[in-house]
Amino acid sequence: MTAIAVRSTVLIPGPRTAGDDVPASEAAPSLRDGSTSRAVAYQRVVHRLVRRELRLLADLATWAPDDEAERTATLTRHAELVGKVLLHHHAVERDSVWPALLRTVPDDALDEVQGALDRWTACCARIDHMLRDVSTAARQWCVAATPPARRAFAASCRALAEAVDAQTDDEERALLPLLEAHLEPEDWSSIAESAHCRLTAREQLLVIGLALEDSSAGERARLLDGLSPATRSAWRLYGGRRYRAAVVRLRGAPPAR
Repeated sequence: MTAIAVRSTVLIPGPRTAGDDVPASEAAPSLRDGSTSRAVAYQRVVHRLVRRELRLLADLATWAPDDEAERTATLTRHAELVGKVLLHHHAVERDSVWPALLRTVPDDALDEVQGALDRWTACCARIDHMLRDVSTAARQWCVAATPPARRAFAASCRALAEAVDAQTDDEERALLPLLEAHLEPEDWSSIAESAHCRLTAREQLLVIGLALEDSSAGERARLLDGLSPATRSAWRLYGGRRYRAAVVRLRGAPPAR
């Protein structure tokens, strides 16, 4: 991988606080025995990844050259990858996670859960439509290489980031506590084993790096333990190095850690 020159900006993030150090009020909820639900932990890691990368894309595109083809391709390819992750996440929730939750909640909680899921469905349908807007803006910027096209891409990323922030905040407040209280561990294990996002090997390693970057020590251990032996070995042998190079190319600075 060869790095390209990018404009350094004050919007490039500095090192972030380790996930282990977040206030207890912001940490993932715990089960009664003190352990953290794997389903809830997964949701929070994906939400954090997508929120961070969409905000970064909006900021980076704001300061990018209008007509530098390689830089444009780097940013728009990353937007495509984040979009794949988000669409897959929504599909797993819609087709597997929420139906499993509805099967396990008590009858007296069913109306509450169904109402929250109806709200989730409407919000996520809007977000999925906005992802198509980002893809369209990305293609137009690649072809036109003009200031208006770049600004349109940045604006679409920022609008999407704001919508995702609001939707995931609502989901974490209304649905994740229900997920933790009622989803059976074996149901989540079955979902996790059957849910596969169609990514290339290189994209998979990049997403692993994105997920690990802001994770606590416990989350990192859990994420790595959940990988197949071959993928875990690939990450340790060369995935981390490739991830660092990809982040430098994208952000103009190495990962926070």
